[in-house]
Amino acid sequence: MIEALIFDMDGLLFDSERVVQRSWNIAGNELGFGLVGENIYNTLGMNLKSRTDYFKRVYGMDFPMDRFAERTREIYYAIAREEGVPLKPGVRALLEYGKQHGYKMGVATSSRQVHAVNAMKEKGIYDYFDNCVFGDMVENAKPDPEIYETACQKLGTEPENAMALEDAPNGIRSASQAGMYAVMIPDLVQPDEVMKRTAYRICGNLYEVIDLLEHMK
Repeated sequence: MIEALIFDMDGLLFDSERVVQRSWNIAGNELGFGLVGENIYNTLGMNLKSRTDYFKRVYGMDFPMDRFAERTREIYYAIAREEGVPLKPGVRALLEYGKQHGYKMGVATSSRQVHAVNAMKEKGIYDYFDNCVFGDMVENAKPDPEIYETACQKLGTEPENAMALEDAPNGIRSASQAGMYAVMIPDLVQPDEVMKRTAYRICGNLYEVIDLLEHMK
């Protein structure tokens, strides 16, 4: 029986990945590395430590990751202030459903705590969650199962009684290895055949997750 719902954040709660990609392209150009935004497809779900390793592997050990990360944050927040970063369709409906039906609810995001908390508070959804695990709280990034194992522990639930909601393959691999019901709601990356076999279910949006939970009762 499902007793807990654990949410990814970027690309799942927030329609933010395209803004991240834009910020990477702008910062990459400014720093002389060109349009580096395509790398987002290979780094979804990674925390800053894992992304740093990735960029230095691809662009060389002298890649200025500190400056790149600082500049992309500046650009991201500038875009967010000017254009906004909306919630994905069905977020509020699913959170309300979860509260009304007594599910424990948590977040397992590779984003830094300060960014994630501010983003969720700004949209008024932070208080829906009983606990959160952030990328700077774990050693191993997705697809390692550590973040989801930790999230289940903090919620006091066993992984086999928890559903993970993810938009990206690394997140699905992480949740699946943790022993959870891993449900994919695709964003930038559409599921391939391997992902279709790995995920418990693939939904078109978060409204469909409500229907899935109803059928699993």
